[in-house]
Amino acid sequence: MQKRLTIILLFVVSFAYAQKKPLDHSVYDTWEAVGIKQLSNNGLWALYGVVQQEGDAKLYLSNLKTNTKMTIPRGVNGEFSNDSKFAAFNIRPLYKDIRQAKIKKKKADDMPKDSLGIVNLTTNTLTKIARVKSFKFPEDGFGFMAYQLDKLDTAKKAPAVDKKDSDADFADDEPSASAKKDEGTDLVVKNLLTGVDKTYKFVTEYVFSKNGKQLVFACSGSKKDKTAPQGVFLLDTEKGTLKTLVKGKGSFKNFVFDSESEHIAFVGEQSPEKQEIKNYNVYFSSLTLDTAQTIVDFDMLGLPAKWSVSGDGRVNFSKDGKKLFFGIAPIKKPKDTTIVDFEVAKVDVWNYKDDYLQPMQLKNAERDSKKSYLAVIDVYSSDPKVIPLTDLNLPDANMVAEGDANFVLASTDFGRRVESQWSGSTDKDYYLVDTKTGQRKKIIESLNGYAMTSPAGNYVLYFDRKTANWYTYNVATAKITPLTSGLNVKFVNEENDVPDLPWAYGIATWTEDDKAVLLNDRYDIWSFSPEGKTQPKNITAGFGRANKITFRYQRTEETNRLERNADAKFVKSNELVWLDGFNNLTKENGFYRTNVGSVKAPELVVMAKSKYSNLLKAKDTDVYIYDKANYVESPNVYVTTDFKTETKLTSTNPQQQNYNWGTAELVKWTTPKGYSSEGILYKPENFDPNKKYPMIVYFYEKLSEGLYTYQAPAPTPSRLNIPFFVSNGYLVFAPDISYETGHPGQSAVEFINSGVESLKKNNWVDGSKIGIQGQSWGGYQVAYLITQNNLYAAAWAGAPVANMTSAYGGIRWESGANRQFQYEKTQSRIGATLWEKPELYIENSPLFMFPKVNTPVVVMANDGDGAVPWYQGIEMFTGLRRLGKPVWLLNYNGEAHNLVQRQNRKDIQIREQQFFDYYLKGAKAPAWMTNGIPATEKGKTWGFELTDAKP
Repeated sequence: MQKRLTIILLFVVSFAYAQKKPLDHSVYDTWEAVGIKQLSNNGLWALYGVVQQEGDAKLYLSNLKTNTKMTIPRGVNGEFSNDSKFAAFNIRPLYKDIRQAKIKKKKADDMPKDSLGIVNLTTNTLTKIARVKSFKFPEDGFGFMAYQLDKLDTAKKAPAVDKKDSDADFADDEPSASAKKDEGTDLVVKNLLTGVDKTYKFVTEYVFSKNGKQLVFACSGSKKDKTAPQGVFLLDTEKGTLKTLVKGKGSFKNFVFDSESEHIAFVGEQSPEKQEIKNYNVYFSSLTLDTAQTIVDFDMLGLPAKWSVSGDGRVNFSKDGKKLFFGIAPIKKPKDTTIVDFEVAKVDVWNYKDDYLQPMQLKNAERDSKKSYLAVIDVYSSDPKVIPLTDLNLPDANMVAEGDANFVLASTDFGRRVESQWSGSTDKDYYLVDTKTGQRKKIIESLNGYAMTSPAGNYVLYFDRKTANWYTYNVATAKITPLTSGLNVKFVNEENDVPDLPWAYGIATWTEDDKAVLLNDRYDIWSFSPEGKTQPKNITAGFGRANKITFRYQRTEETNRLERNADAKFVKSNELVWLDGFNNLTKENGFYRTNVGSVKAPELVVMAKSKYSNLLKAKDTDVYIYDKANYVESPNVYVTTDFKTETKLTSTNPQQQNYNWGTAELVKWTTPKGYSSEGILYKPENFDPNKKYPMIVYFYEKLSEGLYTYQAPAPTPSRLNIPFFVSNGYLVFAPDISYETGHPGQSAVEFINSGVESLKKNNWVDGSKIGIQGQSWGGYQVAYLITQNNLYAAAWAGAPVANMTSAYGGIRWESGANRQFQYEKTQSRIGATLWEKPELYIENSPLFMFPKVNTPVVVMANDGDGAVPWYQGIEMFTGLRRLGKPVWLLNYNGEAHNLVQRQNRKDIQIREQQFFDYYLKGAKAPAWMTNGIPATEKGKTWGFELTDAKP
């Protein structure tokens, strides 16, 4: 009876699986992912979004006390007011309307526009405002918000502004559609308590003070209305009074208030409209001044000759408000109007003495033309002058202690930039630059690593790759203290397998008043006295290393607040903090808590077979929001106070239950040379060990950490669409690879092939039907593997390097950088120049072994690839073609290294499935494989139709 019951149950389970459909290419667009996640400061409300790959998003507002929920169709980019009484967000147009507008090739101004949604969280009422391009709440203030309208559809008339709700001087019945592109649009300032709006015309930029009591904005005026306001204005939001800081036409931007919301600074120019090179000034004002004063202009004392204020530089007050930092730059040369364009040569001159290769210069030309150099002025000095802190030879600097320190930390690689061609990076010198005198003091020379200041500015912390150690420099005494030398634990990458110096595991945080710095080793977190006065403390007590759990300090502040809040840069000396925990053995993920002043094993809060996102905490209470997922469970949003209980807020992708999904498991094996390795094996949900399955092997370097990562079925940029193939009856194997310098190709053979051979011992693996797929570095390894044996029945190589000898000296066009550093120092792992060890370049170049290839292969090589030159794919295709090997090449016109355009991503999914189905499942071949697509048929036929012909 028991046996019969077991058979019946197995039949029922098998029947249930059989009812589930395999994924097809129509499922992608509506597959969901978690979008924005936020908590109100009081922790009573959660705002979170669910987005589709191509479709309409949804935004949700949940009251965590009453468990009520508001759904906002197409809501995105939400934010709470500081007092937790309001929420605002954008409402996107319907996707179908955007699509139709694109089909009709409408201009940008005529495309459907976002609306603004505002929810009163007390009354649960929603207000919608059409045509809004931006909105802002004050950071710490409340009761007000501002939003700026977008330009009107040029085919429509603008509604007249109700003068009752506008300042009379700013009211304007002229349609905004008449405005030129450089003209501003309506700014609406809303009193959230009274509901009264005030509208200001032709606004180009606006900023709230931190407390929200002031709002500064610039108005461009209108060429069609000579009475329209122009200049800079300061609104007292509580009193409703408006003050003109600068009157007249000009360009004004980069507004900033001091930390007390009492002073304002910005840059601006009022040069003649036709003047090509504008003369920018720095303006300063306060609540007690009637107008803004020009405090830095073109002939200011201390400004270098032929330099001026930069309109592109950021403006910042020091925290105490005494100093004002801004950008300066060499005065640009105007265009020579006497030159006739068609009579002069267009030529790029490459000079071996150039700091940077000409392609890199051209790639960065626009950015470099806007480069500004940090300068400072004492706002209250009786004899003010500009103090340049950086220049062309010392270009980079950071404020210290939010600008309150009497120095900045500056750095330069001047004189060493040429070597980046083959090293990929450059050594830097670091200086302390006095903010009162501009005097420079070199404190670190030729550092291969990085340096930063402590939050209070008492120390410079730096990591030196050459010694593999951390150090502090005491600003007051100039004493250098080694922190990590002499310890029996490494603070640099223990698994470094590139022919370059290893990088550090990084810094966790500082404790208050610069008393201690917390540094990471591979597993644990250590506390160091910056003066070396006390012994280092392992604050996780070695629990991480003993249990192979990697602990990392988890910041729980929202990102935007983190950037503006100095307190987020350090923790209290005995603070209880959150740690992210990752188990390197099981790949489980979770959270722990520990006291930064203690030396004991962290307290486990939660550890699960899941992947957690970062924790976000409500500002004023212990409420946390996060999402979690694993390979089987789609990401969903949760809230909790302690992780003992959690509330699930979303249920994404319910349609997944209708499809044959899959499972992910960790597999381990030993390579021929005795190395231990591991990888992920994905199986169909309806896996039957009595059947034989084709298998696709997908790899890059190391992927096993993603065991519990959810992978949505999606038209991918280049990687294998794992859930799609698993759902359609394939096994997918993702092995980890470690590399031996000089022999990356054979390293791939060592780890990938041995992993495959290990799996082939299972009867359910069809050893004659195994394919491989890889992109970029993975594509190179595909190209190499098929030259070694006939283990694989089909191969797919995306953006592969086939010939290291020709690729070595090429250009990465997306950055303009030369490719030499990749082979000598980084991923390609040769570890020598082409002329030092040419034999290694030949050994690792599949091109020279193409006569051995018997595996059919598709190559994707795009003519817009900015990382791997597409001629590498051409070398592979033409070489195999000449040898009579079955090979196809896909060139997605104008596309990048990884496909960007969604229609191209969808196209390659179909071709990849058809290719593997033919060689691994015995399906019919598509026309693009059997007959190709003639150039005369390009754009008319795609060759997807299946045929009885053979490729």
